[in-house]
Amino acid sequence: MDITKSINIKDFYRRFLIWRLKNITDFQYMTFMAFIVGIACGLAAVILKNTVHYTYIFITDSAWFSVDSSNFLFLVYPMIGISITVFILKYFIKADLSHGVSKVMYAMSRKKGRLKPHHCYSSMLTSTITVAFGGSVGLEAPIVLTGSAIGSNLGKLGRLNHKNTLILIGCGAAGAIAGAFKAPIAGIIFVFEVLMLDLTMTTAIPLLISSISSAMISYFFLGQKVEFYYQVTSHFELMKIPGFIILGVVSAIVSLYFLKINKWIGRKFKKISIYRRLIIGGGILGILIFLFPPLFGEGYSALRNLLNEDTKTLFNNSIFYSYRDSTWMLVAVLIAIIFLKAIATAVTTSSGGVGGVFAPSLFLGGFTGFFVARLINMTGFLEVQESNFALVGMAAVMTGIMHSPLTATFLLAEITGGYALFAPLMITTTVCYLVVKPINKYSIYAEELAFEGNLMTHNKDKTALQFINKSKLIETNFIALLPNATLRDIVKAVEVSTRNFFPIVDEKNNFLGVVVIDDLRNILFKPEYYDAFNVKDFIRSSEYFTVDISDPLEKMVAKFKGSDRYNLAVVDKGKFVGFMSRANVYAEYRDYVRTFSEE
Repeated sequence: MDITKSINIKDFYRRFLIWRLKNITDFQYMTFMAFIVGIACGLAAVILKNTVHYTYIFITDSAWFSVDSSNFLFLVYPMIGISITVFILKYFIKADLSHGVSKVMYAMSRKKGRLKPHHCYSSMLTSTITVAFGGSVGLEAPIVLTGSAIGSNLGKLGRLNHKNTLILIGCGAAGAIAGAFKAPIAGIIFVFEVLMLDLTMTTAIPLLISSISSAMISYFFLGQKVEFYYQVTSHFELMKIPGFIILGVVSAIVSLYFLKINKWIGRKFKKISIYRRLIIGGGILGILIFLFPPLFGEGYSALRNLLNEDTKTLFNNSIFYSYRDSTWMLVAVLIAIIFLKAIATAVTTSSGGVGGVFAPSLFLGGFTGFFVARLINMTGFLEVQESNFALVGMAAVMTGIMHSPLTATFLLAEITGGYALFAPLMITTTVCYLVVKPINKYSIYAEELAFEGNLMTHNKDKTALQFINKSKLIETNFIALLPNATLRDIVKAVEVSTRNFFPIVDEKNNFLGVVVIDDLRNILFKPEYYDAFNVKDFIRSSEYFTVDISDPLEKMVAKFKGSDRYNLAVVDKGKFVGFMSRANVYAEYRDYVRTFSEE
C-alpha cells in the first residue's frame, strides 16, 4: 500500500512538472514561489519571536526574580541553554550551525545554492533555546538561514536552474529580515548589499513579493507596532553634524573592537574540547549576565528603554541597583556593557550556542550612541537628544560590523516607524564605514569566505569564475609519455592522437612538462633519428604552465592572461590530471554571463 502511494506521489510530481513547463512561464512560476517563500519566512519569524518571548517569561516569572536585587539564576541559565543546544547539535542534527549568514553565502558561491533540508528548522530550534536562556546573540541570522534554506529546497523541489535557485535564496533572506523586523525595504537591500545578489528586474520582483508577504504575515500575527517604535521630538539641525561625526568615529572603534574580539575568542575556544568550551563559555556568560542583566538574550528590551531615555531600568535585577540615580555610575555601566557585550556574544557562539550578530550590533550601537550623547551633554558645549543618538548609533555599529550602510540606514528608518533622522543616519553610517573599511576589508560574514576564495561579489567577472565548475573544463584525453621514451614512441603517439603536444610524466605520474610537435617537425619524419633522440631532449617545462587543481579558477585565468599559453597543465599535488584550455574557459564564461544576464 505504501509503495503504491509512493509511486502515485512521484507520478503526480512528474506530471505537475511537465504541466508547469507547458503552461506556466518561468517568471510566473518564480512569482508564485517567491510568495510561498515569503509566507513561510513570515511564519518562521513569528514562531521564533513568540517562542523566545514566552520562554523568557516562563523562566523569569518566579519568586526568585526581583527588580531590586541580583538573581543567581542568571549564573546558570546560559549554561543550561547552551548545553541543550550542544546536545541537540551533537546527537540529533549532527551539524555545525554557527555563522548562519556565512553558510548562506557559501552555498550561493560554492554549492550552487544548495542548503540541506534540516536548515529549514534546525537553526530556529537551537537559536530559540540559546537566546531564551540568555545567550547574548540575535535571532535574525538563524531566521535568514531558515528562510534561505526554504528557498533553496523549494528551488530543488521545483527543479529550478542555478540562477532561479539563487533568486529564491535571496527571497528567503529578504523575507526573513522583513518578517523579523517588519522592514521589507531593508530585507531587499540586505540581499543586495550583504549576500551580494545583483539587483536586476529579474530579481527585484520576486524579492519585493517575498519581502512584503513576509512583513504582512508578521503584521497580522504580531500587530501594527514596529520593533522599536520611536517618535522624533528633536529634529535634525546642522549645528549637530559634528556630534554625529564623532558618533560615527566612535561607532567605528566599537565595531572594530567587536570584530577583533570575536575572532580572538573564536580562535581560543577552537583549541579546547567541546565540553570545556561549554563549561568555560557558559560560566563566563553567566557571570557577565549576573553582573549586567541587559546582556541577557537579544537585549531589545534594554534598547527600547534607552530610546525612551529610561536609564534606571538598566540597574534592575543587578547588584548595582542602589546606584541607579548616580550619573557617573550610569556612565560606568554603559562603558562596561559596551565592552562586555562583544565578549558575551563571542563566548556564546564559540562555546556552542546558535545565534547571529544582528541583535548584538544593534544593541552595541544603541548603547554607544547613548553613551556618546551623554558625554557630549556633560561637556556643556552642545546639547543633543540622547535617544536620537542611540537610534543613529544602532545603524552605525551595524554598518561597521556588517559593512552594510544602506541596510542599516533603511532598517533603522523602518523599524522605528519614521524617516525624520534620515540625514544623520546617512552621515553617521558613512563616517563609520569609511573608517572601518580600510582597516577591516570584509564584513564579519564575508571575511573567512574571502580568505578561502569562496566569496561571491558584485564583480561579475570574479563571480562568474567562482561559479563555473572548473572540473568540467579539464580535458584528459591526452597520451602521456615517459621522459626516456624515444622519438619512435612519439611518432606512434602522433598516429593515434589528435593533439599537437604530449604531457611528460615519470613512473609515479608526476608532471614533468610537455613535448610540442612543432619542436620536432624537422626530424619527425626521418626514421634514422627515431632511436637517436629521447623525449627528455625536447621537454618544455615551467611552473607558469602548471596550475594545481585546488587553485581557484580566477588564478588559472590570470596565468592565461599573463602569457601566450593556450593550455595549462592541471596537477593534483604534482600528479598529472589533464589540461585546461583558454578557449574552453572563455566559452564557459560567456555561457555563464549570458545565462545570468537574461532579464
